[in-house]
Amino acid sequence: MIQNQKSCFRTSIGGQALIEGILMRGPEKQAVVVRAQDGGLVEKTEELRLVKDRHPILGVPLIRGVVNFLDAMVKGVQALMYSADFYPEEEAAQPSKFEQWLEAHFTGEKLEKFIVGFSVVLGIGFSVLLFLVLPTFLTGGLLHFFPGFPLWGRNVIEGLLKIVLFLLYLFLCSKMRDIHRVFQYHGAEHKTIFCYEAGLPLTVENVRIQPRHHPRCGTSFLFVVIFVSILFSSVVFAFWRFTNTWLRTLVHLALLPLVVAVTYEFNRWVGRHDNALTRLLTAPGLWMQNFTTFEPDDSMIECAIRALELVVPEEKGKDTW
Repeated sequence: MIQNQKSCFRTSIGGQALIEGILMRGPEKQAVVVRAQDGGLVEKTEELRLVKDRHPILGVPLIRGVVNFLDAMVKGVQALMYSADFYPEEEAAQPSKFEQWLEAHFTGEKLEKFIVGFSVVLGIGFSVLLFLVLPTFLTGGLLHFFPGFPLWGRNVIEGLLKIVLFLLYLFLCSKMRDIHRVFQYHGAEHKTIFCYEAGLPLTVENVRIQPRHHPRCGTSFLFVVIFVSILFSSVVFAFWRFTNTWLRTLVHLALLPLVVAVTYEFNRWVGRHDNALTRLLTAPGLWMQNFTTFEPDDSMIECAIRALELVVPEEKGKDTW
């Protein structure tokens, strides 16, 4: 029987699904565990050095949201690259011109830092382009033929397009075979954290029966980012009645750091409470996890259990959310 989550503590430990592996991040350490091609588990653990420890101001509310988001992006890309090394693609006959340029200008650690930084910028840029810029331009193009269309209607269309594009993106990703396996590991991560929060021994049997939808999931975070951006832009455009597509795009981009910061604080708040209001607020994000979390097999659960075990702090309760 699944233990009632209301009576259980909530951990600050979180994770990320990788290529045939799991990243778990605790209050003191983070661990990457990958299922190698020979079937064994490869472990990599490192102590966390938090930016807020060196610069306390970066840990205050609203500021910490953007800082933690960027830090998680960097750590996630590094872990993803590490897991990908165990499953290399067939080498091309000859390196591309871009690869040749990278090898000529960067070596060793500098090359890795460049690739990680480039990947983070590319990932954020793609998300901004797809979920913020594209809906604005599509709406502007459509309403070019309806010059008298009310501004509130424009805001509604933009908001609906953001949600539709996000859902379509998740749906298409879930249908890709390789991504589907990553999403199975995502399910293993959620189930293992639920098992740990329930105070049950971390066994495959106990983890398997846990829910796979977790309220503090990154999918829910991204959905709330989109929803909060709709709310903020609607308020701003109600006072400043911008209709120029380029100007509206700039306003969306200017609001983005505040949107991420507010969303981060919202997720922290709902993660600490379990009542009718928080269950209502988290319901859409949990539903969207139907596209990004799938039932794992036992080998995936074993991987997630080991990753979690490596980051549980020695001092009991230090990871309380």
